[in-house]
Amino acid sequence: MKLQPLADRVLIRPIAAEEVTASGIIIPDSAKEKPLKGTVLAAGTGTKDEEMVVKEGDVVLYGKYAGTEVDLGAGDKVLIMRQNEILAIVK
Repeated sequence: MKLQPLADRVLIRPIAAEEVTASGIIIPDSAKEKPLKGTVLAAGTGTKDEEMVVKEGDVVLYGKYAGTEVDLGAGDKVLIMRQNEILAIVK
């Protein structure tokens, strides 16, 4: 399935959380944090009041409960959210 976000919405693929700490401790699934970083897959055109700042390929930070999870099939899950829910672009 292909999705094209409308207006000021953005489609984001979350970057998987680390499974091992820097010191080598393995983090179990029950203790993993929800990802807060992702890659922009597609962006809408913006609105007349707000231009689209993020673009495809940007790595962004977003809030813990931001967006709506969408299943694209074959276990591929992405988030769709408004641009104003994005906190920062990672450079």
